[in-house]
Amino acid sequence: QVHLVESGGGSVQSGGSLRLSCAVSGYTYSSRCMGWFRQAPGKEREGVAAIDSFGTTRHADSVKGRFTISQDNAKNTLYLQMNSLKPEDTAMYYCAARTYCSGGSVLAPWFFGYWGQGTQVTVSS
Repeated sequence: QVHLVESGGGSVQSGGSLRLSCAVSGYTYSSRCMGWFRQAPGKEREGVAAIDSFGTTRHADSVKGRFTISQDNAKNTLYLQMNSLKPEDTAMYYCAARTYCSGGSVLAPWFFGYWGQGTQVTVSS
C-alpha cells in the first residue's frame, strides 16, 4: 500500500517562502515519477511540478523561477521549495506518484494514481 503524506504548509505573506515535504512509504517499484499539484477553492486541480527517478524535472510556467521540485531517494521524500510566493499560489497542495513519467503529461492530475491528503498553503498580500 503506497502512502504519501504531505507537510510543511502554512500561512505566509506575499514574497515569503515555504518548503513542502512529501513522505513516501510502501512504494516498491524500481522506477518512480512524482509530482506536486494544487487546487484552489472553486478551481480545478493543476500540475505544479514533476520529477522522475533520474532527477529530470518539469515545472509549470506559472511557477518557473520561483518553485523547485527535488527529492531525496535515501529518505523517500519529495520536496517543493516555494519562493517569492504570491496570493494566487494559495491552494491545497498535493503530492502524487506513479511508476513512470513517460506515456502522458506529468502535469496532468489524471496521469497519477497515488495521492496524498494535501497540505494547505495560504499567501496573504
